Amino acid sequence: MTLNGESAHILVVDDDRRLRELLRKYLTENGFTVTTAGDAPEARRKLAALAFDLIILDVMMPGESGLTFAEWLRGEATVPILMLSAMGETEDRIAGLEHGADDYLSKPFEPRELLLRIRTVLRRGAPRVEPEGEVVFGPCRFDLQRGELFRDEERVRLTESESRMLRVLALRATEPMTREELTRELGLDGGERAVDVQIARLRRKIEPDPGDPRFLQTVRGTGYALIPG
Repeated sequence: MTLNGESAHILVVDDDRRLRELLRKYLTENGFTVTTAGDAPEARRKLAALAFDLIILDVMMPGESGLTFAEWLRGEATVPILMLSAMGETEDRIAGLEHGADDYLSKPFEPRELLLRIRTVLRRGAPRVEPEGEVVFGPCRFDLQRGELFRDEERVRLTESESRMLRVLALRATEPMTREELTRELGLDGGERAVDVQIARLRRKIEPDPGDPRFLQTVRGTGYALIPG
């Protein structure tokens, strides 16, 4: 994920060296810049030298706990905090949020869920800018501001939900989006099945051959992506 055209920089703070390296590798493979720290003092040194877009913070660390560190950090900066913990009870999650966390994920967790949480927190904290311009794919162009689709110079009629779906995909063109993300972004009734139905309808309006889509592609194991060209 990018912020203002640059890769988001994440600081992973966890005393478990193996987990730190796994997270560094996985997040780097998914387009993030990653720095790691083994405890709160090391994290402070990294924060003094570098700017970060998000901190992934373990709760249970030797010496200063993640809760204490998060509380200190909230008095110093506004960088979002995603807290990780083996303690997943309601009281533990509340404690994490009360100490300044923006989100809380219990261990063990699915890597894909972590990725979704990271992207959600980053989008939540990013300044909202009304998009302008058009996204072009084949003979079609989509006006981001008006939510209107044209093939050559002829307007293609879209339903409101189709327009919103295409807009979400166009704003993240080339970036695969999961069905879960699209369901959440669009507030669709019917869950993931509703996403598949909307995609099929859009393909009939966009693709020269809806059975062999060129622009609105299925990304195996992930979801869908709009590929301009």
